Amino acid sequence: MIKNRHKLTKKTSKFQHTDRKNLIMGSLVAIAISISPYFFYLYESVPNQPIWDTFLFTYKSEFYNSANVAFWTITGKSIPLYFLTIWFFTCRHWWYHALLIPMTMYIYQLTNVLNDDLHYIDSFELKYFIPLMALIIPSIYLIRAKIFNRINSVNKSTQELEDEMRIRPLTFIQKIKQYF
Repeated sequence: MIKNRHKLTKKTSKFQHTDRKNLIMGSLVAIAISISPYFFYLYESVPNQPIWDTFLFTYKSEFYNSANVAFWTITGKSIPLYFLTIWFFTCRHWWYHALLIPMTMYIYQLTNVLNDDLHYIDSFELKYFIPLMALIIPSIYLIRAKIFNRINSVNKSTQELEDEMRIRPLTFIQKIKQYF
């Protein structure tokens, strides 16, 4: 009889490794996503009248004639922006810069909603995104071409190349500084 033939060995995997920092960051992201329905339904606490007076500010809805409808519209534009921002800062794929295009679109729509004098909220906004798309789309294509060039010249898997292309700053602040 061979007693020690099947020894149990501890095998570490790069996918199962979680340290305290990653656990805390993941928990914060999970909490931020979990409380999003409460953010969406905040508009229900706003009165259905043109002027909303609180101890912090006074809001007068001229275009919508109801502060409740105005804040419903604001939450309708800000919640997708909220999710896209979380996705942008937590995404580790090479294409995450493409998320800047819908984020910019929602920022533009949100500023138009906040502008009470504007009558057509979603019209003619593509002309403002053309310069942004002219920068982001070619850069994404160049990154993709660089990845496939390395695949053809080196025997690496797509996952290994994506791991090489990931940008992993040390802290959340460094990731924000990377874009500004």
